[in-house]
Amino acid sequence: MTDRAAQQDQAMRGHFHRAAQQHGFTLSPAQHAAVERLGRLAGELARPGWRLRRPPRHLYLWGPVGRGKSWLVDTFLDGLATPHKRRLHFHDFFGRLHEGVAHHDAAAHPGAAVDHAVDELLDGCRILVFDEFHAHDAGDAMLVARLFHTLLDRRITLVTTSNYPPAGLMPDPLYHHLFEPTIALIEERMDVLDVSGPVDFRREPRPQGLGPRFATGALLRPGQEAAAGLTPPGPGEAAPVTAHHRGLTARAVRSDLVWFGFDELCEGRTAPPDYLALAERFRTLVLADVPALVDATGDARQRFANLVDVCCDRDVRLVLIGADPMAGLTPGSPIQRDLDRTASRLALLRSPAEATVREAAGKSVGETA
Repeated sequence: MTDRAAQQDQAMRGHFHRAAQQHGFTLSPAQHAAVERLGRLAGELARPGWRLRRPPRHLYLWGPVGRGKSWLVDTFLDGLATPHKRRLHFHDFFGRLHEGVAHHDAAAHPGAAVDHAVDELLDGCRILVFDEFHAHDAGDAMLVARLFHTLLDRRITLVTTSNYPPAGLMPDPLYHHLFEPTIALIEERMDVLDVSGPVDFRREPRPQGLGPRFATGALLRPGQEAAAGLTPPGPGEAAPVTAHHRGLTARAVRSDLVWFGFDELCEGRTAPPDYLALAERFRTLVLADVPALVDATGDARQRFANLVDVCCDRDVRLVLIGADPMAGLTPGSPIQRDLDRTASRLALLRSPAEATVREAAGKSVGETA
């Protein structure tokens, strides 16, 4: 390693330790291993003329929810002294990729369409972070497979986080075999690092003002809205909302709060780009008439899971009103396994009793958001 590369390696490790101290926690052993690997990557990216040779190895970080994966890659990018870096939530990128592929006529030239779309989305990028990578939708399996081939064949170093080891991607046994070549490619071309550990950093105390907004949401029964400072919408409050390219009807729009019914947002033909657009505009999202997910359609369950993912990643306060979404699920069933990550994230939401303790009593969620 050159002197410059060694300096960047050490500088990145110091940057991680200062950031952890600022956020009020101590790095776990699993995170220490990730910091060492990311520090080494920072040094490799600083090598003179690395672009003329093979780019540094790609990196796949995986572990359960709450182990600090997103914090690790965000801190890494923050400390990386290059403008040629991008960080994208996988939902966001994949939505844009779909649009780009359609624009380049995927029916006639599917492989070339993906290549052209990736070139447009990542023009000039040398280090790309995908946060929350997963593969559940069998219909998208081939597009994801082509995407990874395209990315790994370019002079881009890819760092991705996931709640699943590579072998756990596309868990549905009916379709898992379709994704096995992509899993083999990931394991061959990427360094796979397990950042699992006993500490769930979401539950660790944080310095005031550094806690996640998502965790200030709540799971309420109908009639408990006042416990969270909410007033149910009146009949005249319904309003149109544009999400991505889709028009939706909200039950209420109050400043940076939006209120939807489950049917409108999860049983309709919505998709992650719609939730991302809402997350950009609103800091609080209320979803009413939430059923037990075992009683919802499969598509609605997946849309609900995607909505929770986006709200958590974009740190949007999420208030759910209705039944316990996880009630009635059979332990070990395919539905329960598919919703493991969703259940972990919903566990962060407050109960009605906790929701009564608010920073500004008597004010609505929209006013205190």
